[in-house]
Amino acid sequence: MSTATVQALPIAAIRRPLFRQNDQAKVKALMESIQEIGLQEPIDVLEVDGAYYGFSGCHRYEACSRLGHKTILCRVRRAPKSVLKMHLA
Repeated sequence: MSTATVQALPIAAIRRPLFRQNDQAKVKALMESIQEIGLQEPIDVLEVDGAYYGFSGCHRYEACSRLGHKTILCRVRRAPKSVLKMHLA
C-alpha cells in the first residue's frame, strides 16, 4: 500500500460501507469544536479504483456532514480491492 496523502474530499464522494450508530453527545461536542477551531485530525480513507471508502472517523464525518460542510480533510491511502475486502469481512 502506498503512503498516505492528506487532501480535502467531497463528503458526498466518500462511501461508508459499515453502518455504526455514533455517540450523539460526542458528535455534538465535535460539531462545537469544529465550528470553533476547524477539523484538527483528518479521517482515514481508502482509495480503491478511484472510489473512496471511509472506515474510521465516523464521529468527525457525521459532525462535518451535519454542519453542512461540502468537503472533509482526509488521509487517503490507495489500496487494491483485496485490502477493501479485508475491511468488509
